[in-house]
Amino acid sequence: MKFLDQAKIYVKAGDGGGGAVSFRREKFIEFGGPDGGDGGRGGNVIAECADGLNTLIDYRYQQHFKARTGVHGMGRNRAGANSPDVVLKVPQGTQILEEDGETLIADLTEVGQRVTICKGGNGGFGNAYFKSSTNQAPRHANPGLPGEEKTIWLRLKLIADAGLVGLPNAGKSTFLATVTAAKPKIADYPFTTLHPGLGVVRVDGREFVLADIPGLIEGAHEGHGLGDRFLGHVERCRVLLHLVEGTSEHAGKAYKVIRGELEAYGQGLADKPEVVALSKADALSPEVLKEQVARLKRAAKRKPLVLSSVSGEGVREALRQLQEVIDAARAAEGAAVRPVLEKNDTWRP
Repeated sequence: MKFLDQAKIYVKAGDGGGGAVSFRREKFIEFGGPDGGDGGRGGNVIAECADGLNTLIDYRYQQHFKARTGVHGMGRNRAGANSPDVVLKVPQGTQILEEDGETLIADLTEVGQRVTICKGGNGGFGNAYFKSSTNQAPRHANPGLPGEEKTIWLRLKLIADAGLVGLPNAGKSTFLATVTAAKPKIADYPFTTLHPGLGVVRVDGREFVLADIPGLIEGAHEGHGLGDRFLGHVERCRVLLHLVEGTSEHAGKAYKVIRGELEAYGQGLADKPEVVALSKADALSPEVLKEQVARLKRAAKRKPLVLSSVSGEGVREALRQLQEVIDAARAAEGAAVRPVLEKNDTWRP
């Protein structure tokens, strides 16, 4: 199944059914009168966050979604039926945006969340609704109201606890394959990873989700390479693992390139907690390793971890540091929610 994280679709709610103009005309019935029923409501267009989905590929092959028109009213005071809603199933972490691509309609982050994108039109009144003492035989009825319609963008941002960032060929996919059961494509050339990947990490009896995105290069925010569109998948991460390739010419310069792209992208990525690690340590001599660590330390202003996904050196230490930051973030989120719950939890007899 192909990975698709962005789709543009057109949605239209159903129009309301028209009211009926009808009169009771039966033989031997002394009192007749208007008996036109009301029209039914048009169907809504609803987006629902569903479990088991991880791509928007379904919206590559169908871009138009229209709900049915409500059933028209009928004689003998019969109201038309409401039309069923059209439900769009989207994966967890999907944002729904207006056609301009910037105005946020909804952000579906929990399974089961539902949001009405377009409301169906109300049904029109039949002529029985308009009868009165001064208008005993109304000969008009209302048409149904039109349903809402719009063009929207669906944008998927993967929900993960930690995210991998770095230049192409920094060893991100190898690290993901080492610490999780994910099987990303791994090769010895840049831009092997073309789509984001997810994996579940287990360390010291606990678990967290790790996201791997395609590598960035200098000028990615201007569209160079694969661009920075995949950075949206690490916006929700609590911590970033910044891998710097030890076999690069200058580890410090490589680190600054990625930091510059994170700052250019914005959305708070540059302010997220970061764990810095020098990768591919097994391919370096002791002298080169010492020099690269010193360069990276000066650039990052902290002592970096040294790891090798192939030999396993430093991998567990990196995972434990990530887990510590994630635990601290979860505890902070819980502390922020708790006072609100206590305030609303008033005593009742």
